[in-house]
Amino acid sequence: MILPNVRASFESGEIESLLSALEERTRRSRRIWEGQLIEEGLDSLLDHPATFSSVMKSRKVSTLSPRLTFYVMVRHTLLESGLDNPQLADYVAALLVEFADRERAYRIARHDDKTYRYIVDVVSDLEGEDSRRRQFLLRAHLGNYSLWLSGLFPDYVIARVQRKGAPGLGYYEEIGSTGFILASESEIADHFDLVTIYQEVARGFGAVRRALNRVSDRFFFPAPSSIDRLLRQAVDQLDAK
Repeated sequence: MILPNVRASFESGEIESLLSALEERTRRSRRIWEGQLIEEGLDSLLDHPATFSSVMKSRKVSTLSPRLTFYVMVRHTLLESGLDNPQLADYVAALLVEFADRERAYRIARHDDKTYRYIVDVVSDLEGEDSRRRQFLLRAHLGNYSLWLSGLFPDYVIARVQRKGAPGLGYYEEIGSTGFILASESEIADHFDLVTIYQEVARGFGAVRRALNRVSDRFFFPAPSSIDRLLRQAVDQLDAK
């Protein structure tokens, strides 16, 4: 189960890395940043306008933890989109960290035996599942997998539309939003205090997906823009207005 707990799990070494990156990039004394951390809290550093460039352009970026890098990447890109709830960034960053681990993106839980490569297979199992726990995990995975795939691999989705007539990004937004809404209705979601965050991701699925597209275009697949990518970006800009 994916929980919005990235910020709460940062260790002292990760905070030290953040302070070092800020000092290196901004040339402000480390004591100033440490003072801000003590007086205003960790969020004041994570949300600082200088943090994004400090982390992403640090000479030691390869040594920074994936949790810190993903959170800063996601948080500041969501802020650009007007999505300012840190818990939302926490959840999306936790999703990226979790799904970066081997075959985890294709399983409803880390140690589940069954893999799902296609959304339709998740839906098929959901319709015939009686176990409340597994039904909840399938619902949540429907949302998580849809967001991960359409968010980080939009060019792959578009290519499949053109080559095989597969569903487009709008389909993933609809099915993913539905998955999160259904998951929010489970008593398990209530137990783990996930109802509100599921509902927020569902309502803003399109905006979150577009923010992740920018993360993907900038950092994961910064290849020269193709016609398809430019068209996607143009359509997304219109949709965001």
